[in-house]
Amino acid sequence: MRARLGILFAGIQVELREIVLKNKPAQMLAISPKGTVPVLELAESHRSARSVIEESWEILEWALQQSDPQGLLKVDSASANALISRNDHEFKHWLDRYKYADRHPEHTQLEYRQQGEVFLQTLEDLLARNRYLLGDNVSIADIGVMPFVRQFAHVDRETFYALPYPNLQQWLRDWLEHPVFQQVMVKYPPWQEGDEIVVFPDEGLS
Repeated sequence: MRARLGILFAGIQVELREIVLKNKPAQMLAISPKGTVPVLELAESHRSARSVIEESWEILEWALQQSDPQGLLKVDSASANALISRNDHEFKHWLDRYKYADRHPEHTQLEYRQQGEVFLQTLEDLLARNRYLLGDNVSIADIGVMPFVRQFAHVDRETFYALPYPNLQQWLRDWLEHPVFQQVMVKYPPWQEGDEIVVFPDEGLS
């Protein structure tokens, strides 16, 4: 989701191959042996030191470096990087345990949720001051963090929307209704060799 948001906000197009992780095609493993998604293989014209980007954050950053018509990179990069690093290395740890608490019986689901809420409180404090995380305009920080907050909320939506984070809840609602998010959520059939090329997005961001 984060990688696709970056592609959409950049206003660029890629050839999309939807993958089912239980049935990873050999072509995917050939370019990215670690076998996780997303994976972006760069066209020859875009290649420099590397030809494959394997992390969603790096794909997001790469896309916006190619084109940033809405100015998502016009923000303090240190603040954005710090927030996304905390999201990826702290919040995601507790999110995974909250989401799959039965696989992590060391603590209760409630305890995992409370650990995740430490980061939610940080986001709430930021959004109490501004419409978006780092100011009055959307930035790379918002689209870098939002997919993970969405996952957290959807573990138990009733509980999430009853928590004392009104600004964060409204921020998430706004994102879920955003036309870009709607494009991200379009489902595609799994890719098989010989299929016609699927271009994503099939039209530019409006």
